Amino acid sequence: MGAGLIRVCPSCGVKNRVPAARLAETGRCGACKAPLGPVREPIEVDAAAFEEIVREAQVPILVDFWAAWCGPCRMAAPEVAALAQEMAGRALVLKVDTEAHPELAARYRVQAIPNFVVLRNGAVVLQRAGLAPRSEMRRWLEAASVA
Repeated sequence: MGAGLIRVCPSCGVKNRVPAARLAETGRCGACKAPLGPVREPIEVDAAAFEEIVREAQVPILVDFWAAWCGPCRMAAPEVAALAQEMAGRALVLKVDTEAHPELAARYRVQAIPNFVVLRNGAVVLQRAGLAPRSEMRRWLEAASVA
């Protein structure tokens, strides 16, 4: 069992550890029992968190490979964030900074950014470099859900 992700309860502020396999589900705060909804924002990951989430996730994952210096990446960021909110409970969105984690970028042969990879059960379903509209990214995740 991995470390999971720390989520702060919106009701009482207590930090809760949510297992990677449960990030797309609604859980309960360990302290006040208020509902903790599925993750609704992109998750910035390092190599360890990436491995754990990709291995454990029960839903498709969109990985956004990006870098702070990349103008198109900055243009994509609000769309990627909106997609994470829109697909909460049905998909997860991970962000990998290619400057901080070049080994992950190399593994997926990322040569141009932004670069989007859709994973299902740990396998690449789709990979595309360049900007894409949110509607297209949503279609990728929906297609991966049915696959």
